[in-house]
Amino acid sequence: MTGEMLDYLIIGAGPAGLQLAALLERDGRRDYLVLESADAPGAFFARFPRHRQLISINKPHTGSDDPELNLRLDWNSLLDDDPALRFTRYTERYFPDADVMLRYLADFAAATGVRVRYGSRVVRVARTGDGSGGGDIGGDGGNGGDGFEVTDAAGTTHRARRVVVATGVSRPYVAPIPGIELAERYDEMPVDPRDFLDQRVLVIGKGNSAFETADNLMETTTLVHLAGPGSVRMAWRTHYVGHLRAVNNNFLDTYQLKSANAILDGHVRGIERDGDGYRVTFSFSRANEVTKELRYDRVLACTGFRFDPSIFAEGCRPALVINDRFPAQTPAFESVNVPGLYFAGTLTQERDFKKSTNGFIHGFRYAVRALHRILERRHHDNPWPAEKLDATAGSTADAIIERVNRSSGLWQQFGVLADVLTVAGSDARYHEEVPVDYFGQVGLATADHPVEHAFVVTLEYGPDHDQVDPFDISVSRIAQDTAGQAHDAAYLHPVVRHHRGGRVVAVHHLAENLENQWDKPDVHRAPLVAFLDRCLTTTVG
Repeated sequence: MTGEMLDYLIIGAGPAGLQLAALLERDGRRDYLVLESADAPGAFFARFPRHRQLISINKPHTGSDDPELNLRLDWNSLLDDDPALRFTRYTERYFPDADVMLRYLADFAAATGVRVRYGSRVVRVARTGDGSGGGDIGGDGGNGGDGFEVTDAAGTTHRARRVVVATGVSRPYVAPIPGIELAERYDEMPVDPRDFLDQRVLVIGKGNSAFETADNLMETTTLVHLAGPGSVRMAWRTHYVGHLRAVNNNFLDTYQLKSANAILDGHVRGIERDGDGYRVTFSFSRANEVTKELRYDRVLACTGFRFDPSIFAEGCRPALVINDRFPAQTPAFESVNVPGLYFAGTLTQERDFKKSTNGFIHGFRYAVRALHRILERRHHDNPWPAEKLDATAGSTADAIIERVNRSSGLWQQFGVLADVLTVAGSDARYHEEVPVDYFGQVGLATADHPVEHAFVVTLEYGPDHDQVDPFDISVSRIAQDTAGQAHDAAYLHPVVRHHRGGRVVAVHHLAENLENQWDKPDVHRAPLVAFLDRCLTTTVG
């Protein structure tokens, strides 16, 4: 056992683990260590995606030299002030190869000097003591119990006051289908299309891994069927980038244009051996649950991934949610039942599952930065960083407009992260990128700043945006640059909510704009100033 008691033990040196470690290393105030099972960072990308093309966009040529603004179109970089540590310097490909990500993460780890112990596979996480005295999600004074003991495969045990799990969803999610063990899993199946020559193939799943696989097999197979209970959801319509992306949807043409392939809506009821192939029982949702037996030469399971809780000792095992795929978390990214156990990276998509971007680098890099600030505030008495302003409507409006026109964090983490402007008398403070739910539970008041007013600033789509066909020209966009109808906007736009006395008392929408420039004096600034002035001068009844 190591003698040193660490402030933080981070499990996993993927993008999230490296991001948190880089922030801790930059500050230089905390004792921390990252344990990584592989011999290099980002081991997930050595295997996935199986066909090696990332679907996270990379756009070096933006026409802007503003590094903050450019992160809106750079979905792969981690957050650092060094311009050399931008992923856009590594390739010009819009959808890069996964091997480039491996090289980038190795360079990031080396350049930031993060403390990572490679080849250290964690096999057990246990509590020391009785584990009592954990943090209170309604306040920021918790100590996380008596700490943790984290043991690796070599038998070395590390002690830490707090553990941050950044392992990602490392195990395949196996759908509860009789006979599913007969299917070839996405993580194990061959990827050479000629291995499927002249075969009938069923792909179970309707996400990007399923379509990525089907696209790869179209040229060599007799036919490919994709099956799943729900309808295909297109990312360009829902604005959730985990739904089917256009780069993977060539297969849709082969189905809709009657070219042998098909998408089956319904449930796989069972898979059985049938000579050299398989007999699959399938009930069709769109045909009154009519059940048929279909025959295939191969069955591939592309049903996603899940969190691996096997390393946690009894009494230290985090509660799971969403078909046991993710650890349940508080708004502070802490386990709901194991105080002092935090999560970072794709695991935090439990907080915004299939709604925003915590499941992806361009989203969780900001969540990790927020986690770092939460840890500093909760465990080390450091307030959330804030810029002081005059508490006037004009000054606060200018601060809001400047941020919504540049911020990448609010842009990428729409509806999840917010800038929070707090007012106490003549003192106003502007806090960047606060998780909305965290602010709602904990607030940002300090002893020298007892908050009277709070303005929560987010970028959001309209509530029914996923029901609007963005390519339907008959859909009127009356809110475009129309201040009086801004609340009807379906596209991304700023929303300002006035909090007072623990509740939302007023809401203001800034009119949507095609170029995402919300700075027109009459359309955007003047209505916002008027709103803020009313909020600051009107007594709430």
